Amino acid sequence: MSQKEPQPMYDVAVVGAGPIGIELAVALKEQSVNYIHFEAKQIGYTMSWWPRNTPFFSTSERIAIARVPIQSVHQGRTTGEEYLVYLRMIVEMFDLQINTYEKVISLERDMTGFSLRTSTLSGERSYRARRVVLAKGDMDQPNWLGIPGETLPHVTHYFDDPHTYFRKRLLIVGGKNSAVETALRCWRAGAEVALSYRRAELNERVKDHLRPDLLAQIENGNIKYYPETVPVEITPEYVVLQPLSGGRSDGAEPIIHPTDFVVMATGFRADMSLYEMAGIKLEGLRRVPHCDPETMETNVAGLYLAGTTAAGEHQERYRIFIENSHEHVAKIVQHLTGQRPSRLGTIPARNYELALAQFEAN
Repeated sequence: MSQKEPQPMYDVAVVGAGPIGIELAVALKEQSVNYIHFEAKQIGYTMSWWPRNTPFFSTSERIAIARVPIQSVHQGRTTGEEYLVYLRMIVEMFDLQINTYEKVISLERDMTGFSLRTSTLSGERSYRARRVVLAKGDMDQPNWLGIPGETLPHVTHYFDDPHTYFRKRLLIVGGKNSAVETALRCWRAGAEVALSYRRAELNERVKDHLRPDLLAQIENGNIKYYPETVPVEITPEYVVLQPLSGGRSDGAEPIIHPTDFVVMATGFRADMSLYEMAGIKLEGLRRVPHCDPETMETNVAGLYLAGTTAAGEHQERYRIFIENSHEHVAKIVQHLTGQRPSRLGTIPARNYELALAQFEAN
């Protein structure tokens, strides 16, 4: 009878291949760490479902990784499509081995390390690692409102292409950057646009280049605005909007808004099941994972956080981005190997720091 081969033990398992997960992989490979890297979908998956030709709010030098600058013919802000090209280039440039379409579905700590179980296109697999880094982001699923009709085929939480709504009636729910940009792009593409927002005024952190544009279109009657309203029911022909006063229903008569399509720009949240499974403490209403800010190690020894995953289940006010997560990579690699990685962020000639408050966004 042949003896079963012992399962190999990796030094580190990295979960997530967004920009920070990829930057971490570059740093680990640079220091010859024996690691394995998993991604549930394709690399940079979040950017792959962005609307076409949507630029980052961050400037290009802020989203560069591994000291590889982003260059373009326009020298402007990088679009989602351009950034995916950039990430593919980084993976090829450093010949990073990433197990894409392999989702980690189980993570458990034992005496010698971690057991990981994954789901692939061809079945389940299992692995062992001494340490694990979760770098999987915080946009796994939409913020569902839980109202009747939210799953109808003409309703979506993912804005794709303005062309879809040409000469159609479109209701957008939300009042932050994504809702405002969706409203403006779809109106300019020929849609009849209305916007419902639960507050009286647009979110105070709507970008300066978007706010006056939308306010002008509302004032001119080009975009219909329903302030202090929330959808309470969606049907194939119309949406029922409930007026609010001070954030609560004031008993006013509901508004019936006829529409062909609905875009729910209500944000996204992380899937926290792996955190719970591994025993990470989740703190506060946002269920922020407990970790040491000096090392990014959680309360579970050997389990670390990198990138927006450290922000918790959702970010009401975005405070963790690509641009201020490079230091997560530095802290983790320093703690694991005793050496700070040399390839972080952009090139030194374009590197600069801003106070966190200066680039908070919603």
